[in-house]
Amino acid sequence: MKTLLLIRHAKSSWDDPGLSDFERPLNDRGKKDAPAMAERLYERGIKIDAFVTSPARRARKTAEQFSKQYKKDKEDLVLKTELYMATDEAFNSVVEKLNDDFDCVAIFSHNPGITDFANSLTDARTDNIPTCGIFAVSIDAKKWSKFKEAKKNFLFFDYPKALVE
Repeated sequence: MKTLLLIRHAKSSWDDPGLSDFERPLNDRGKKDAPAMAERLYERGIKIDAFVTSPARRARKTAEQFSKQYKKDKEDLVLKTELYMATDEAFNSVVEKLNDDFDCVAIFSHNPGITDFANSLTDARTDNIPTCGIFAVSIDAKKWSKFKEAKKNFLFFDYPKALVE
């Protein structure tokens, strides 16, 4: 049994129009939400074996906050360029190549791809994974290479405003 956590990057800043989309940083809310959501995930007792992220600045910084909560070095992050503006095919490819020693992997990416991919996995649906939202599924497989055809079960969906709504 494997567990996949799909995590959308935290809220990013649009303050500097000179920055490329790839280089946009987290804004103040994103800098607050990322560690808070990492702590909420940690408190669920979920052990994460690997943190795989888009190399875009906002996704990487979000992943760093989660890895920090799990007492991992930011150097342990696995950067995958294909997770920037990813399609279902790109997500599947990244997942299917994961090390089978990892039972639980967190993937950090962007909309609309991350929401589309999450909606393709189980009968659970969401119109939108909000910034710093977490969509979790279990996979009935021992090898990540069997991900695409394996049965998947929805575990939970959490996001920063879930407790206040």
